[in-house]
Amino acid sequence: MNKKVIFSIIAIVLIAGGIIGFNYYQKIFGNNILKSGFLYIKSSDKLEDVANDLKEFIKDQEDFLWVAEKKKFSTVKGGKYKIEEGMSNNDLINLLRSGNQTPIKISFNNQDTLEKLAGRIATQIEADSTSLIKAFKDSAFIANKKITEAQMLGYFIPNTYEFFWNTTGEQFRDRMFKESNRFWNKNRLEKAKKLGMTPNEVMALASIVQKEAAQVSERSRVAGLYLNRIRIGMPLQADPTIIYILKQQNGQDFQVKRVLYKDLKIKSPYNTYLNRGLPPSLIAMPDISSIDGVLNYERHNYIYMCVNVEKLGYHAFASTSKEHSRNAKKYHNWLNKQGIRR
Repeated sequence: MNKKVIFSIIAIVLIAGGIIGFNYYQKIFGNNILKSGFLYIKSSDKLEDVANDLKEFIKDQEDFLWVAEKKKFSTVKGGKYKIEEGMSNNDLINLLRSGNQTPIKISFNNQDTLEKLAGRIATQIEADSTSLIKAFKDSAFIANKKITEAQMLGYFIPNTYEFFWNTTGEQFRDRMFKESNRFWNKNRLEKAKKLGMTPNEVMALASIVQKEAAQVSERSRVAGLYLNRIRIGMPLQADPTIIYILKQQNGQDFQVKRVLYKDLKIKSPYNTYLNRGLPPSLIAMPDISSIDGVLNYERHNYIYMCVNVEKLGYHAFASTSKEHSRNAKKYHNWLNKQGIRR
């Protein structure tokens, strides 16, 4: 075989090898990501599920699976991953293998029941509402914490928190208890002690303040009024506790725009017209402003309040029953004019 033929064969082999090598290089290190975005991987997902979810991001699904096989990558870790345009299959697989997911922000407030809280959180993390409520109502956990199920809601302090998307119900619950312990720092505990209250009792009163005072600016004043009633041995006579009872009896969607006289006679440990002192537990999830409103209550002589019809959304406060009677008469006349019967 002459030299010319040999050189030609060698050239063909080198070119073919170069093409094959370049194709392999492109599969592994070439740009295979079409656009940036977030990939959500469920804890139960297999590699094939991930490849299917990646369809909107990658140019070639088969190349991704081929590189994954070569890199012996088969076990995926659940979570939320940031996919960047221009990444290679190698970059993508290294990211998924590392489990270096992107944290998410979880926020919640004013969830009046554990069920509503579970529903709210389930829209933000992988865990569904069923697994969340199971974790919230775990009798063994509740017994270990020496609390009641009714007090459980008070350990979820409304705020914005950073979590991983694949957080389980138990992990979320446990983190919230740690956050609650952090919230009840030395300063807040000392203020609660001066009130002669435990944190759970502060939360119970704060939940009433939350429901009574829509305006944050009024919450410390309303708290001071209730504390004045406790101090003189007067029942709290808090309408929100009556509404709480009615919702317990008729369902959370039951609408109450006006508390009736007959409602005040309902026998329940939560009826603050019949029973003195605080109810057994909180009646709603209070904001931090309501909790701190109790701990930093306004000192005054007010004992009575009702809706201020001249400034709706606020209250008319009074120190004497005579003054309160005038305010209450205005309020009841306003209710009648509005046709509000229930």
